[in-house]
Amino acid sequence: MSNNASSLRKMAYAGVLAAFVFIATQIRIPTAIGYINLGDGVILISSFLLGPLAFFPAAIGSALSDLIAGYAQYIIPTFIIKGLMGYVAGVSLRKLKITLLKKIIIGIISEIIMIAGYFLFESLPFMYGWQAAAGSVFFNAIQGIAAVIIFVTVTSIPAIRKASDV
Repeated sequence: MSNNASSLRKMAYAGVLAAFVFIATQIRIPTAIGYINLGDGVILISSFLLGPLAFFPAAIGSALSDLIAGYAQYIIPTFIIKGLMGYVAGVSLRKLKITLLKKIIIGIISEIIMIAGYFLFESLPFMYGWQAAAGSVFFNAIQGIAAVIIFVTVTSIPAIRKASDV
């Protein structure tokens, strides 16, 4: 396959995966400060399929979800945090021989980025302050655990592993 065709295929995958991130983020359980959602699982799957290019579906799908859900104050931080998650996981997944343990570790590192990023943002004086932000850490950790489980499970499917050779 030509390099141009490969690039077009990756761009198409990125667009579809941004839509999947958006949809999975709309599947949510309300919490005191925000909500728990399934979008992080799709972000990690995107990282497995696209490598560092997963920054874009992660950032765009998640930020659009915040816009639609009425959390406009989160759009920019979400774009950065979720994009960074996708990028870091994507770089790591492309550079290593992937084993189950490495998938779990990469997933956990990505979710720590999410938990720390939202804690820092929500700790700002114009948001909730660190005491209230600490309350979201538990719920973000639950979301992160679910994401790693989804990621490891889905990327163990042979067809998904084959698709990662895009």
